[in-house]
Amino acid sequence: MSPRDEARRAMAITLGFDTLAAILSMAIAISARWLATDGAPPNAWQSGLVATATFGFVALTAFYMMRVHRQVWRHAGWPDAVKIVQGVAVATLIFVPIMFLWNRLIGFPRSAIILADAIWLSLLFLGRMVALARSTNRPFQIFFSNARADAPIALLIAKATEAPAILRRLNENDDGAKVRILGLIEPDGAEFGRAIRGVPVMGGLDDLGKALDLLSVRYGKTPLVAVAGVARERVYMTRILEEAANQKAEIMTLEAGGDGGAMLPVRPSDLLKRRERILDSRPVAELIEGSSILVTGGGGTIGSELARQCARMNPASLTIFDASEYNLYEADLALRNEFPNIDIHTELGDVRDDVRIGRLMKTIQPEIVIHAAALKHVPLMERNVCEAILTNVGGAIRTARAAVDNQVQKMVFVSTDKAVNPDNVMGATKRLAEIAMTRQAEASNLAVSMVRFGNVLGSSGSVVPLFERQIAAGGPVTLTHPDVTRYFMTVEEASALVLQSATHNGSPGTASLYVLDMGEPVKIKALAEAMIRLKGLVPGRDIEIRTTGLRQGEKMHEMLTYNHEEVHSIGIEGIYKVGSRHIPANDFDEQLEQLLQLARERRRKEAIEVLSHLVPEYKPKRMSV
Repeated sequence: MSPRDEARRAMAITLGFDTLAAILSMAIAISARWLATDGAPPNAWQSGLVATATFGFVALTAFYMMRVHRQVWRHAGWPDAVKIVQGVAVATLIFVPIMFLWNRLIGFPRSAIILADAIWLSLLFLGRMVALARSTNRPFQIFFSNARADAPIALLIAKATEAPAILRRLNENDDGAKVRILGLIEPDGAEFGRAIRGVPVMGGLDDLGKALDLLSVRYGKTPLVAVAGVARERVYMTRILEEAANQKAEIMTLEAGGDGGAMLPVRPSDLLKRRERILDSRPVAELIEGSSILVTGGGGTIGSELARQCARMNPASLTIFDASEYNLYEADLALRNEFPNIDIHTELGDVRDDVRIGRLMKTIQPEIVIHAAALKHVPLMERNVCEAILTNVGGAIRTARAAVDNQVQKMVFVSTDKAVNPDNVMGATKRLAEIAMTRQAEASNLAVSMVRFGNVLGSSGSVVPLFERQIAAGGPVTLTHPDVTRYFMTVEEASALVLQSATHNGSPGTASLYVLDMGEPVKIKALAEAMIRLKGLVPGRDIEIRTTGLRQGEKMHEMLTYNHEEVHSIGIEGIYKVGSRHIPANDFDEQLEQLLQLARERRRKEAIEVLSHLVPEYKPKRMSV
């Protein structure tokens, strides 16, 4: 049975119950009225039978006209209660004239009408209250409401199973509902044609345009589109944005929890939202709590979020180290404001400087080092090869050696998907750093966890801030290629998974490589179109999308693992361990030192040549001077 057939069946059952309740109520009322007197007059049973049948017919007609049968009992609310009372009143107003025209109510106890209405209302509310008690344990919620008539109007998009909690939260807010929901779009259309807590289900996503048109005509303005729950996932958001942009409807997000149903603008991260991961934070808390933590690159997007999540776990001390004065200042200000009771240190310096990083570790004696410092902008690194080598490779090695010298227990290295089959200097240096970190761990008692993942949404230098600036300027939005895809993850999710991976590898003298489940790759053109629609604009009409061609070092598509690498589950959702069979050359260490020396001397061409030897998968296509 299809969802719509199930909805029709449920509505038929509802209408049948309400009609039978009306018939039973009138029969009881007439019988009780006659029993209270000296009995029924002669041939009164005929009048009573006609009255009962007529009352049932007008009840069916009135409730169908009033659409009371569209109510979903287990989600009934105050608007449903009002609708029921209205339906009973309409039925009574129809019934009395019909009976008067038939026999001027001769032989019919007129007081039975009031008694029948009372019994009928009791049965109607009792049935719904039983359903509410079974689904919410709150049978009396049907009689309460805080809805505000002057609240902004909106069309809610949510699954039928999630909508009751959202609507209930709106009604329970002490200040009154901050939004008035006029209708519900159910992504799968499972409750089509019915009503949840008095809010009519207006169809599935295919009906979104028609629903917006209808409400715009009825209310004289286009309602907001409030997206909640599962409907915020990527598979639905693209369709919602397209239709809403065509209707010039503003899109907001709305949740059942938190701020009593307050709506917030849709962020770019909402365009890529996946099913929420349920992570066990206890292993991370056990690792971080009471430990001394050092985060290199702690002023960057990823590093600062890693520092923030560490601070939440109550470390003994937290030190953030960065080469950017401004980034360090901003990170320090944010951390001290959010975590005033945590011992926080900010240190300015460069991971290339072995003296600086060595003395810092000797002073603070960290137990865990999280190395997020890196140069990551692909085209810039193509033009600044030696700087990429000195920071991404040399900085990682110097940090690891300083960790070994100061008996650090565990080190976490943040890598990238660009390290797989690299076409650019940035990816090749990160791959070489993975190999060098592995050798460093195996020659010491340091436990190293290396984590690869794709683009962090909204990080400095990423495509999302660029698109936002271009859209704000009126366009054009520039793409390198219409078919380019990338993996994306929010910084919060990526950082949480990085810390989770650190709990898995605890063996001294080992290096473990992990990849994060990034979901499906995102077509950059689709992301650009969605971001344009977020502003209520139509791509290609209001904002031009212009293709500029792939930049130096860029690939069409990224990968998370090599073909020769094996991926294994480690029992933590969203994280997989990578088994690699890479065997470095016998003179690897000598070549590595040669590479760093060439980079220090800024001998770019020779450095690229050595880099391609150390990372055989890296085949530099062209070398601009």
